[in-house]
Amino acid sequence: MKKINFFNKKEIKIKGAKFSALSANIKYSDKLDLTLIYLDAGSIITGVFTNSLTKAASVIWSKKVVKNAYKINNAPIAILVNSGNANAFTGVEGTQAVEKIVSEISKKLKISKKRILMASTGVIGEFLPTQKIIKKIPGLIQKLSENQIPQCAQAIMTTDTHPKLRFKKFKLENSDISIVGVAKGSGMISPNMATMLAFIITDAKIAYPILQKLTADLSCKTFNSITVDGDTSTSDMVLISSTSKSDMEPIVKFSDKRIKDFSRFLELIMKNLALDIVKDGEGAKKLVEYQIEGATSDKSAKIIAFSIANSPLVKTAIAGEDPNWGRIVMAIGKSGETIIQEKIKIYLGKSLVTKYGKVFKKYDEKKAKRYMKNKNLLVKVNLGIGEGKSKVWGCDFTKEYIEINADYRS
Repeated sequence: MKKINFFNKKEIKIKGAKFSALSANIKYSDKLDLTLIYLDAGSIITGVFTNSLTKAASVIWSKKVVKNAYKINNAPIAILVNSGNANAFTGVEGTQAVEKIVSEISKKLKISKKRILMASTGVIGEFLPTQKIIKKIPGLIQKLSENQIPQCAQAIMTTDTHPKLRFKKFKLENSDISIVGVAKGSGMISPNMATMLAFIITDAKIAYPILQKLTADLSCKTFNSITVDGDTSTSDMVLISSTSKSDMEPIVKFSDKRIKDFSRFLELIMKNLALDIVKDGEGAKKLVEYQIEGATSDKSAKIIAFSIANSPLVKTAIAGEDPNWGRIVMAIGKSGETIIQEKIKIYLGKSLVTKYGKVFKKYDEKKAKRYMKNKNLLVKVNLGIGEGKSKVWGCDFTKEYIEINADYRS
């Protein structure tokens, strides 16, 4: 996939937020791998976290902070992120590492530990180099600036081939609002919350309960609707915060009409970041949208969509540009969801492939083969038995995926 250089973009800033990034040599020498995000007093933070039962120490810590941070909104918020080490399955030492780092940030910034979050991504099972990180905290604080967002996007990368950053300015009635988001993710991507690390910040004035509901709801439609390889990380989280620095009347009720427009732009940022992750899937060459319609429920439709999107046989067929629709039939059947074979219609792009429980009599295999050469593909299934629907995004499996993951710890 082509690399995107955000460093040539116009200045990207968010009122009430500062950023910094440094190299702590956590895994590689002289690679940006440590970032600090600082949000002014009055900010709120919401989040969703991995459902993995082998959660990283940073996830366990940050989940508790998010749960209670809204009770103390008169202090700044700090988020420290490291790449190169997941600090997962590291026992009591992993918990102690988080506590030591958070305590040091608390002391240097003079803010409560209850307002400090941490995220880690990288190799599982290796102990976090705590002292390397602690030594860099004064430098991170000194470097805090409005202009370091692209560097932060770079510092949180692991096997990503390029930074993932999205920025949007818009009007909310007469007020100027901004939203910025950075994310990382390339492998071990499968929905079980949010599938990677993402940090999204707005300056809109919005009440905590409203922002938390939007975070959860929109994650289901975006970050929770992508897959690269069917594996769920130990370290995933999405944090969405507001600095409340915009010049606007605050949104404090769910009946506020401005929520619709704000939600639309927030979802746009989240969806674009989610698709950036799939496009940058390890070794990926193709982005595939799976649309399921006519299921017994939306939940059932999503299960079927992921049954297809996560199938290694489907993914390798896509990599080989082979319109082997029989593998899609297989993946629908193994989902365990209610179906009636004779009602299933499968489409590759706009071309109808199956009807009445068998291949469509006008199906054109040569046309389908030409379609499979596209980089962006649509697989659509209409089950014909209900109103349930879902849309998810995935990618192909290539030889490069195996090479990247075989060499990951080398």
